[in-house]
Amino acid sequence: MSGNGVSGVSGERAVLRPAEPDYETVTAGELRAYQAAENRFRSSAAARAVLGEPDARVAVDWQQLALPGRDLPVRVYRPTAGGAAPAGLPLVVHVHGGGFVGTAVQCDWANSHLAAELPALVVSVEHRLLAPGTPFADAAEDGWDALVHLLRHAERWGVDPARTAVFGESCGALVSALTALRARAAGPRLRAQVLVNPVTDLTAAMFDHPSVAEHAAGPALTLPQLRYVRQLAVPPGADARALSPLHADDLGALAPALVLVPTLDAVADHGRRYAERLHAAGTPVRLTEYPGARHGFLALPGVEPQAAAARAEILAFLRTALAQ
Repeated sequence: MSGNGVSGVSGERAVLRPAEPDYETVTAGELRAYQAAENRFRSSAAARAVLGEPDARVAVDWQQLALPGRDLPVRVYRPTAGGAAPAGLPLVVHVHGGGFVGTAVQCDWANSHLAAELPALVVSVEHRLLAPGTPFADAAEDGWDALVHLLRHAERWGVDPARTAVFGESCGALVSALTALRARAAGPRLRAQVLVNPVTDLTAAMFDHPSVAEHAAGPALTLPQLRYVRQLAVPPGADARALSPLHADDLGALAPALVLVPTLDAVADHGRRYAERLHAAGTPVRLTEYPGARHGFLALPGVEPQAAAARAEILAFLRTALAQ
């Protein structure tokens, strides 16, 4: 989502969208205020014109996962065809994008339609956002801990643990890719991973890809934003390679991957190079490029015409991967 201004709908108080901060000078306090204001906008009815409406065949609600040392909010999408939620559903663990700003609510359109049409239980992780003192490792841990918790309590959630996929967008796709790597080593066996406009490199080399230079000024993700993401994500002394699946030593034997890359995207080459490395390692992968689409396009069906085609591709891929 880009642009600022006032939005409103009948019966709702107008919601102001905040101006983006100057990423070279923003303070911790200014960042917190921006996060709160921007996420209020993304959660408002006013934003639905851009973000799309959730599928009416799905019950959507917030729940809390009791994880070690913290409670983690998740947004749950459960199909209700026939008036009752079916049991033994496949599980899709989704992680929204945004880095230092974002909420699972912004993904209601895609997640609810996937839940209805697969059908599946889709659980979107409201991970900790990047901020001073909150590095990317925290978001990665939220994604992993949520997966483990849900599968440990699969019967309570009404899911079939043998049919599980991970799905992420942008920095959320980075969480999902790291989760797939960790699952290969420790279990569970994942059926699929879906990575949409993924960030796959948090090393200093993340800016060296040609797409970063080509789209440094946007239209959606700018070079100053990327620099700020890395500044927050990888504090001094942290191991950036451990958070960068593009630099993993071995990408073999991972869950089959679908990688979707919008071409008007600074991190388009992150997705392209990761798909190439997966293929070279023998992991089944399909790379699809969406010409003329921008970063974050899947969450913007009101302004991005190719969002519907991308959602349909994800649906077909997951329907095959999660079949009994």
